[in-house]
Amino acid sequence: MRFETLAIHRGQEPDESTGAVTVPVYQTSTYQQDGVGKPRGFEYSRTGNPTRAALETALAALEGGRHGLAFSSGVAASCAVLETLKAGDHVVAGDDLYGGTYRIFEKVYAKWGLKTTYVAADDPGAFRRAIQANTRLLWLETPTNPLLRVADVRAVARVAAEARVPLAVDNTFASPYFQRPLELGASIVVHSTTKYLAGHSDVIGGAVVTSDRRIWEAVKFHQNAAGAVPGPWDCWLVLRGLKTLAVRMREHESNALHLARRLLKHPKVAAVHYPGLPGDKGHRTAKRQMSGFGGMISVELAGGPKAVHRFFSRMRLFILAESLGGVESLVCYPPAMTHGSLPREERLRRGIKDDLVRLSVGLENKQDLWDDLKQALGG
Repeated sequence: MRFETLAIHRGQEPDESTGAVTVPVYQTSTYQQDGVGKPRGFEYSRTGNPTRAALETALAALEGGRHGLAFSSGVAASCAVLETLKAGDHVVAGDDLYGGTYRIFEKVYAKWGLKTTYVAADDPGAFRRAIQANTRLLWLETPTNPLLRVADVRAVARVAAEARVPLAVDNTFASPYFQRPLELGASIVVHSTTKYLAGHSDVIGGAVVTSDRRIWEAVKFHQNAAGAVPGPWDCWLVLRGLKTLAVRMREHESNALHLARRLLKHPKVAAVHYPGLPGDKGHRTAKRQMSGFGGMISVELAGGPKAVHRFFSRMRLFILAESLGGVESLVCYPPAMTHGSLPREERLRRGIKDDLVRLSVGLENKQDLWDDLKQALGG
């Protein structure tokens, strides 16, 4: 089956007992057993739930993986992967990544003895040079957050294979509709299902997908033992979102490309970061490994921080808010919002300037979106 069909049907067959076309919300904490040690497939909803199982099957299918695991947030999914490591292990990570992920590495796991080296995400050679004897994981986002740089997944996967360590890719920005890292050689895919997969800004969730049984068993052990699992209603909401993922992603991209082209020509815009633009540094790599460029744009405004705050104060349609990937268009200020956990010196070193704004382009009419940006820019 092709992507659109998988998104609607895999793991979501009509209910056997009632014929319900939509997967039921199994709002239960526990399950009757036929005898001691004789469960009917489910025992306790922290360990497993039929609605969650449907979501995990669907997520694995869309990413082209064998095993899917759902979590209560994208951060919980990331932590579950890192919990497969131990004190003294070393991670090589792309340096342009979600501020919450940086916080996990530096404020949560560093104190337990996990060390992380950051390198340019779009330089495979930098990953190779950073590998140490105790390196146990490579980690990257692509496109990156917030600068929309594009990492060559195939090239980094080759580095990982040579070092005999897994490569984990956060695929949240692209979604499996536009990019499938497992097919490019990655071992693990991580998602915040809050974003494009659910698509309606009404649920928090995360996911891990892999085809490596050893990795799956280790992450699944942590999922059950630590218990950061989504409830059945949250799983149902993500399942609902998956059904329209393909059509939504096509429209997100269409709107984003329209806006990026116009922003590039605007005199009050200093720079536009969007891999769909032919002049973007990551454009050629994105064309090789992605089937589309996504709905995220980052913009550097001419005029510095004052211009940024004036821009936000004039917004009428774009909503100033955290998060991304919903049907409504959002705008955020990474230095104070998504990447506020990075010290300013570290942000600047990574290229996150004080004049940077990030747009999550929604599904509104593209001319209405441009009219809002144009008036917010001041003409």
